[in-house]
Amino acid sequence: MTVLTSHRQRLLQARIVELIESGGAQRGRSMRLRVGPLYADFSRSLLDIPGLAALCEQARAHTVPAAVAAMFAGERVNVTEDRPALHTLLRAPAGSIPAGLHGEGTAIAETRRKMSDWVNRLNDEGFADGSRLRHVINVGIGGSDLGPRLLLEALPAARDRPQVHFLSSVDGHALNRLVTELNPAETLVVLVSKSFSTRETLLHGTVLRQWLESQLGAERASTRVFAVSARVAAAVQFGVAENQVLPIWDWVGGRYSLWSAVSFAVALRLGMPDFDALLAGGHLMDEHFRSADVEQNLPMLAALIGYWNRSVLGYNSLCVVPYDPRLRELPHYLQQLEMESNGKSVRVDGSPVLGTTVPVIWGGVGTDVQHAFFQALHQGTEVVPVDFIGIVRPDHPYHAHHHALLANLLAQSAALARGTPAQEGADPHRHHPGNRPSSVYFLDALTPQSLGVLIALYEHKVFVQSCLWGINAFDQWGVELGKKMAVSLESSLVAGEMPAGGDATTLSLIAQIRSRA
Repeated sequence: MTVLTSHRQRLLQARIVELIESGGAQRGRSMRLRVGPLYADFSRSLLDIPGLAALCEQARAHTVPAAVAAMFAGERVNVTEDRPALHTLLRAPAGSIPAGLHGEGTAIAETRRKMSDWVNRLNDEGFADGSRLRHVINVGIGGSDLGPRLLLEALPAARDRPQVHFLSSVDGHALNRLVTELNPAETLVVLVSKSFSTRETLLHGTVLRQWLESQLGAERASTRVFAVSARVAAAVQFGVAENQVLPIWDWVGGRYSLWSAVSFAVALRLGMPDFDALLAGGHLMDEHFRSADVEQNLPMLAALIGYWNRSVLGYNSLCVVPYDPRLRELPHYLQQLEMESNGKSVRVDGSPVLGTTVPVIWGGVGTDVQHAFFQALHQGTEVVPVDFIGIVRPDHPYHAHHHALLANLLAQSAALARGTPAQEGADPHRHHPGNRPSSVYFLDALTPQSLGVLIALYEHKVFVQSCLWGINAFDQWGVELGKKMAVSLESSLVAGEMPAGGDATTLSLIAQIRSRA
């Protein structure tokens, strides 16, 4: 960090607009890249060519290229769980499966064929009793919800495709609405849980199965319950027919699983050709990531600039603002991808992290959020880097609207960097300090392929940053503690018996809930 610290001291005296002007064509070549339908511009970073070169050397010093090769080769990069991280294999064509991973490749291909058969059968023929499939309830939380939800919000489907409804939170209001409004004869339930022990999913699944059985009888109901899990036997024990269980595997983390059968509901809604195009987009970014040099590697540069902003400049958060309402779920998806992956304070060797790791990820849709939190971005006391994401070609005919939308994206990024000059006698309330960094990403159009490219970019960015921080991006032990504590507290709420060793605040809150229930 000594070299980067010297660059930090120098660049904190600089202005982004001056760096852009003085950097000329070389800055453009170094900080603007295209991969297929995705174009990225990092030139509004508080960083110059020597600083960027030092970051690239930092990546090499941390053997990031070797770590990337190890991940793609199937080595056990998830060291705390002693597993490989093979999510890229889910989107790899059969001919590009690395040596030593053909068994996994065969399992993926078999599951995809099974998924495709069910998608085509259910959409073309409906259920065995002749009822048409009109609704799918996707039951899952975390990676079993956020990825599929993002995909279906972003991508269009034909009108005759089934509607997908998501149940994630254990709160029962959404469940009650669905069982009240939907026709069970036309409804498919998909229980998505890697472990098939997720409390929220099993609670919802039990009620939904009872609802189907009470309305249709056990035999007809059984044809309408599917599962996606790495624990096939557990799903069968729950009551799902084995040929209606689509497997996933322990080497796929939940937040990296949208490329798998976790997106069964997505494929039912969009069709397999669109799902295959999504996979192709992810693979396109994979091939770029594994082959491009550090200096011309889009995920590497995104990661290095994020690392610079967080660990060198000390910025505490990253704001993600897609200028397209179809991407409204992207900030939520990235919260899990980045904060669950890199929200760690212990290095892979067990030693404490001596600096900082993941920033807080947040955001919303432009231009709406310009009228919400952009005031703080421009004039607040905290400097918050922003990822602006735009779509060049819209899927509507209202060109004036789209030009205004993109003009706002361009203006906000420029205004954050430029600010307004401080002038003697001027109203200080109208002063914008500027010098606030941002990155701009443009997709040519929002398609399954381009969305796959964008999502894979962020996945690889997260992995590179985990290598720079020396942490494991593929475990999530911190998620488990509260879930375990909730089990005992749930029984206390039901029976009224106070949990052994409970703290005074928890005991008081339990008493308050029971007194008012």
